[in-house]
Amino acid sequence: MIAAEATPAEPTPSGTPAELIQARGLTKRFGDFTAVDGIDVTVTAGESFGFLGPNGAGKSSTMRMIAAVSPVTSGTLRIFGLDPATRGPDIRAALGVVPQKDTLDEELTVEENLWIYGRYFGLSWAECRRRATELLEFAQLTERAGDRVEPLSGGMKRRLTIARSLINDPRILLLDEPTTGLDPQARHVLWDRLFRLKRQGVTLVVTTHYMDEAEQLCDRLVVMDRGQIVAEGSPRALIQTHATREVLELRFADDDNGIHVPSLQGIGERVEVLPDRLLVYAEDDDGALAAAHARGIRPLSALVRRSSLEDVFLHLTGRTLVD
Repeated sequence: MIAAEATPAEPTPSGTPAELIQARGLTKRFGDFTAVDGIDVTVTAGESFGFLGPNGAGKSSTMRMIAAVSPVTSGTLRIFGLDPATRGPDIRAALGVVPQKDTLDEELTVEENLWIYGRYFGLSWAECRRRATELLEFAQLTERAGDRVEPLSGGMKRRLTIARSLINDPRILLLDEPTTGLDPQARHVLWDRLFRLKRQGVTLVVTTHYMDEAEQLCDRLVVMDRGQIVAEGSPRALIQTHATREVLELRFADDDNGIHVPSLQGIGERVEVLPDRLLVYAEDDDGALAAAHARGIRPLSALVRRSSLEDVFLHLTGRTLVD
């Protein structure tokens, strides 16, 4: 399964085979609280699409509706051209889901987790074993096949969860905060596995509040805040549109960073005040730093870096991704 070429998406009722997910005015309410507020989303076959935003932005609520496990309050949603309200089982049978928290059976072995999950989809025992062998090799877990899950590292458990989500050969893989809680090395190993899936044509839909993860994994993404989409595009296009090429980070000894803003006016395009630092957005931040020094501004530290999706979110909402 892992090495097979991707098959074309089946035509949807609209006659557009590439559109696997289509949402218009999608809304989710819990009582008086609106978690998802009338968003429009289209995901095409073979792309890696992301929902970027802080905790509470509505990402997970959107994913649960796409996964056909949470009903839509209003608006329209079609997955493979099907309505989740009436065709939920058919949709779920063609999805792979990696939840935010692992739901592995830690009393079973690594391979038993895959076998049992495969049986939920009606696969024969022989097919479950065949696919499990392929998937454990893909997840770099072959040597741990007979081990119990409980003592595995967080990164291994996450890779096993992804392997399990592929047991039914899904057309779309949904990943909700796939690397939360993992160390940097485990995150990069997981990204490598997801890159391989992407190259094979698997459609990935990812939620994350990690800017580097969104830039690494996503061809296209939406930035969400308070249940709404505030921007959409490729990571590069969003950065080019909403941020300068470079950012100068200045840290001062004062508790109130805002008192330094007047001294920085005219240096760069704009200045953002964060609790622990000032951000000066400029096309040439080495020049901006020299200009600041020429005005007698002496920060405790100064760092020049390239702009990121964190800067895009800050510019659009006035808040950081991790509050």
